[in-house]
Amino acid sequence: MPTTAPEQKPILLVAAIALVDPDGRVLIAQRPAGKHLEGLWEFPGGKLRQGETPEAALIRELKEELGIDVAESCLAPLSFASHAYEEFHLLMPLYVCRIWQGAVSAREGQQLKWVRPSKLGDWPMPPADAPLVAALRDLL
Repeated sequence: MPTTAPEQKPILLVAAIALVDPDGRVLIAQRPAGKHLEGLWEFPGGKLRQGETPEAALIRELKEELGIDVAESCLAPLSFASHAYEEFHLLMPLYVCRIWQGAVSAREGQQLKWVRPSKLGDWPMPPADAPLVAALRDLL
C-alpha cells in the first residue's frame, strides 16, 4: 500500500557543546525572552554558517556567547539529536569539552548554570536537548 511522503521541512544544522568543569558539572544556558523556546535551558552552541563545520561553529559561538577560546582538538563528539519542530527539522551534534581558555561569562545576557549530570533532567529543556542528557549522564 503506497504511503505519502512526509512534508519536507528545511533542515537546520546546529552544533551544541557540553562544557564540563573540573568538578564534573555541565554548563547550561537559558534561552532569552523573545526567542523560539524562550525560558528553556539548553546546551550552548549555535547555527552553522554556510560552509562552516560544526567544530568551527562551536569555536566561534563559544567566543561570542561565553568569551572563551576552545581548540578544535578539545572538542569530542558524543551524540546527536534529530528532532522535527513545526517549522524545521533540527539536526544537532553534541560535543563534550573539558579544556578551554578564559573564564565563562554570559556575554549575551543569558542566564548560565553549572549543573551536576544527575540533575540535568530537573531543568526544562527544548525537545531536541532533553534526549542528550542520558548520553551525558552515561559518560560522566
